Amino acid sequence: MSIVENVEKSMQGTVDPAKADLNHHAATIATEHEAHPDHRMFGLIVFLGAESMIFLGLFAAYLTFRVVYPEWPPAGTPERELLLPSINTAILIGSSFVIHNAEADIKNNNVKGLQLWFGATALMGIIFLAGQLYEYLHLEFGLKTNLYASTFYVLTGFHGLHVFLGVCLILAVLWRSLKSAHYSEEHHFGVEAAEIYWHFVDVIWIILFVLLYLL
Repeated sequence: MSIVENVEKSMQGTVDPAKADLNHHAATIATEHEAHPDHRMFGLIVFLGAESMIFLGLFAAYLTFRVVYPEWPPAGTPERELLLPSINTAILIGSSFVIHNAEADIKNNNVKGLQLWFGATALMGIIFLAGQLYEYLHLEFGLKTNLYASTFYVLTGFHGLHVFLGVCLILAVLWRSLKSAHYSEEHHFGVEAAEIYWHFVDVIWIILFVLLYLL
């Protein structure tokens, strides 16, 4: 064996301790990251629980006003139309079934199906908001007309804000789905989070519709 070969063999067998420690540390971090539990769904549930408490407080206030006041809505409050809110309710309830198809498709690695159903859900949400805006523009009472009018605008407006945020969330998932392999059968938390949030918005509206329009 030549001197050159001996030198090369010696160099190959020599390991830099600092580099070895660095590689070991990087491998340890990677392993810990993979083994770290995913708390994102828990965080989402906590967030929705907090939002539920806010709505619960608003519902309780409305029901308290309804019980305390001798006449509810107060005398002189124009009657509300039921046709448009009923159509809006049907659209929002239907959108929950539509968005559920997206989760089923992404679990089969069907990204195109995800994009189709999320696009349809976003459109239905926008139609709902447009219908609510149309109703506001044609109501015969304003925010300061009486206590009923104030609570009506606060409850429906706060819910409308959540619908708007839900539409933005859905559109964000749609935009990210354009990136190749961003969502797949194994990785689709964003899809699940958007769907759960949208179901939450739907349930809140059903309660509001019963309280404000049917009771």
